[in-house]
Amino acid sequence: MQCIAVISKIHLGHLTRQIASSFFVSQCRSQSIATRQQVNFCRVFSFSANLNNTKTMEYPPVRRDESFVEELHGVKVPDPYRWLEDVDSEETKAFVEAQNALTEPFLEKCSAQAIIKEKLTAMNNHPKYSCPYKRGKRYFYYMNRGLENQSILYMQDSLDGEAREYLNPNKLSEDGTVSIAGSRFSEDGEVHAYMLSKSGSDWTTVHFKKVATGEDYPEVLEKVKFSGLAWTHDNKGIFYGCYRDQEGKTDGSETTSNENQKLFYHRLGTPQEEDILVVDFPDHPKWRIGASVSDCGKYLVITPVQDCKDNLLYFAALPDEITGRIELTPVVDKLEAEYEYVSNDGSVCVVRTNKDALNYHLIKIDLLDPARDKWSVLLPENKKDVLDWVQPIHNDKMLCCYIQDVKSVLQLRSLVTGELLCQLPLDIGTVNGVSGERKQSELFYKFTSKLSPGIIYHLELNVQPYVPKVFREIKVEGVDPSKYEMQQVFYNSKDGTRVPMFLMHRKDVSKDGSNPVLMYGYGGFNISLQPTFSYGQVLFMQLFGGVVAVPNLRGGGEYGDAWHNGGRLLNKQNVFDDFHAAAEYLIKEGYTKPELLTSQGGSNGGLLVAACANQRPDLYGAVIAQVGVMDLLRFHKFTIGYAWCSDYGNPDEEKHFRNLYKLSPYHNVKAPQTGQFPAMLLLTADHDDRVVPPHSFKFISELQHKLHDQKNPLLIRIDTKAGHGGGKPTMKVIEESTDIFCFVMNCLNLKLID
Repeated sequence: MQCIAVISKIHLGHLTRQIASSFFVSQCRSQSIATRQQVNFCRVFSFSANLNNTKTMEYPPVRRDESFVEELHGVKVPDPYRWLEDVDSEETKAFVEAQNALTEPFLEKCSAQAIIKEKLTAMNNHPKYSCPYKRGKRYFYYMNRGLENQSILYMQDSLDGEAREYLNPNKLSEDGTVSIAGSRFSEDGEVHAYMLSKSGSDWTTVHFKKVATGEDYPEVLEKVKFSGLAWTHDNKGIFYGCYRDQEGKTDGSETTSNENQKLFYHRLGTPQEEDILVVDFPDHPKWRIGASVSDCGKYLVITPVQDCKDNLLYFAALPDEITGRIELTPVVDKLEAEYEYVSNDGSVCVVRTNKDALNYHLIKIDLLDPARDKWSVLLPENKKDVLDWVQPIHNDKMLCCYIQDVKSVLQLRSLVTGELLCQLPLDIGTVNGVSGERKQSELFYKFTSKLSPGIIYHLELNVQPYVPKVFREIKVEGVDPSKYEMQQVFYNSKDGTRVPMFLMHRKDVSKDGSNPVLMYGYGGFNISLQPTFSYGQVLFMQLFGGVVAVPNLRGGGEYGDAWHNGGRLLNKQNVFDDFHAAAEYLIKEGYTKPELLTSQGGSNGGLLVAACANQRPDLYGAVIAQVGVMDLLRFHKFTIGYAWCSDYGNPDEEKHFRNLYKLSPYHNVKAPQTGQFPAMLLLTADHDDRVVPPHSFKFISELQHKLHDQKNPLLIRIDTKAGHGGGKPTMKVIEESTDIFCFVMNCLNLKLID
């Protein structure tokens, strides 16, 4: 799915395979699998924060209702800012205005604000590309020429043919806040179904375009969310997921829960009102319905999921004409593992699963005889490396991507026997884009690393030996990788677990504790933080001579299910312990000291850095918490929050409530016994319907109330016409990153280096 999108899973991060670390600054990604100046470290700019934190800040008054107390599982739990959950009230709107009125002038005090924005803008100002992909007789690819708010979809008649602008989302809004959230071409490549999102919301509308003429069909499908698009092979229509019964607003500014998704079939050229309900599960209102049409076009494969882990598996033979509900045959009817359709020959399907394989393996299931004792293993589990994804290609082959000690490994294997045909050469980094189909003989894949924004490779499978060729390399002017080095280190966490961490810094870094450090973490939902290029992280090294650290915490997917399970549910504290231990390692090894260490995380990572600040305020100088889950007792009440119970536990169950109550950032704010609480900047947005803004509203209010006597600032930045992060316009990304740098610079009294 990518999590931008197969429909079965919706994680806290951007969509699935989207890298959590992209919160700091966006980068162009492939649709499939969904100028900086040189540094002279000897000279110091005259720009510095010029702020001394000797005075306490005066925070705007926020009504605190001490009388609001709930009894949960026999425990009286105060929630004095419950009223902030009403995002449409005039009082909440006044709160937003007052908080922004405090934050904006503080950020503007940074004397280097203009130069930071200038450097970020220059660094982003270069062409960025996705992998090309062939649909029908044409090729398509996304490109952003530099500072365009949204990448544009281009079309070619051949790989070396003239590229023509095909779909430009920048023309759909004046401020660039309409983005392409996903798309799918018909089997013959002549009709394009594409989803548009406004202001970063998870809600999308589905549109249809005639590829040859660029003409749009009249119909628009609405109330679509957490949905993929699956064409029938007669090119007549698509299956899609819809919350047709959702009441009230559906623009991303609401907080109401999303329930009762239904799968519809839309026949091209007809109004949505005539769409046919084909699958629903009325007894399970929280299920989301993944749907795909098999490679042969004969089967509909259904993968219902409730949380962010484990799914069911059903199938149905597709009728010649779809006129009503489709009767499903169960293959897996118990939520105990993950099952992902890869391909099929006749009735025999290849499925990627972690059933009886913590690192995933490939199995074969005959849909006409699906009893479990008839399943067979096509590709056995690798006990060390994680089978991350599989792409069938060239009739009888498959491209298998493994995660080996957090780095991507690409293998070409037989789809018939699983036999290894060859391993494709890769540097240390990540394959974050791939395109190709089983009926095609060519594939493209995109490689990125901490110091490379992307190299796109082309592999022609009709030619042996299999040698990938560089198709296109993306370069950032002025970035000289020879000046920097990346290393992977391992450190011991509190319980002795060995945890990997990537470090990136200039080659002449000194270990005297004087370096600013940016430590980014996530640690959840089976998401792996593999090495990828981040404009913000590279600029952090340039601007401040800093060190970038990315620990691979438990709760992620870097080492399979065992690693994920080690950081979820009642093991969630392990994630925070891993992060604390990373900070302690950096300090012990002389990279930095606490007052120069900035922690950063987004979404589940926002929860991470907030909880870690509560638990160990002595370790961190500044904290950047973006769109974080701050109220662990009520997250399941809003939009899609109930899906996160697979990682956090259900607060309605006593054992999970008692665990979450100890961890929840909102419920565990207290003044340090000695020293200062870290400076903290929360970031949220008015159209974030993944992690709703009240999480951050309530947490910042509690921070400012409980810690009003401390000197380090506690601020919140509340954006407008923006969501959880996906589809954010380039200029908004640059402005947000500038504000983050300014906050860190102000609070830690950093200096720019030239």
